[in-house]
Amino acid sequence: MGNYYFSFTNPSLSMLLTLGLVLLLLFVITKKGGGKSVPNACQSLVALIYDFVPNLVNEQIGGISGNVKQKFFPCISVTFTFSLFRNPQGMIPFSFTVTSHFLITLALSFSIFIGITIVGFQRHGLHFFSFLLPAGVPLPLAPFLVLLELISHCFRALSSGIRLFANMMAGHSSVKILSGFAWTMLFLNNIFYFIGDLGPLFIVLALTGLELGVAISQAHVSTISICIYLNDATNLHQNE
Repeated sequence: MGNYYFSFTNPSLSMLLTLGLVLLLLFVITKKGGGKSVPNACQSLVALIYDFVPNLVNEQIGGISGNVKQKFFPCISVTFTFSLFRNPQGMIPFSFTVTSHFLITLALSFSIFIGITIVGFQRHGLHFFSFLLPAGVPLPLAPFLVLLELISHCFRALSSGIRLFANMMAGHSSVKILSGFAWTMLFLNNIFYFIGDLGPLFIVLALTGLELGVAISQAHVSTISICIYLNDATNLHQNE
């Protein structure tokens, strides 16, 4: 398009599939006026997600009214739901894990970091910079603590992306390598059939279950991190 090149890549397809899956799930639940009186599995899943995020927001963010907390609910809920559905995608054969790409997770963490910083300035104005210097700090230590707090604050944008990328890449790569090893061992016929052939297969199945739990838990960890950063931005590291 003119001098610009736009490409539809695997991450683009994966994120669209995740978005389509979430929208399809919500459509199935709400197409008959809010679901059945006796919840089915899909309806229970949506209700669990809907109840989980507000409870997490109320637990992790303090010092502000409930109405203000509810303003954060849509962003946190969308982030949690999107992470919950996209992280386990790599466990499906011939699929793609978008969160195993560092640029994707880095873009997500930076966008959230910028948004939280804007929230801090909207709530406190220039007083938001006071988080760089905790109360009661001796004056000679002030320059060092300001620099340390600034680096720590800016590093949040990088650490969130690195944590999600590293967990998804390491876990899914381990499953892929061991799966290839188990597939090779299954075609070896020897006297140690159970140990040499079925043993690696059972290990892969156990590791697959563990990695599925890690993929789901990373959505929870990322959501808690967002709530903690919002709490720091709204309360300036102290309960007001």
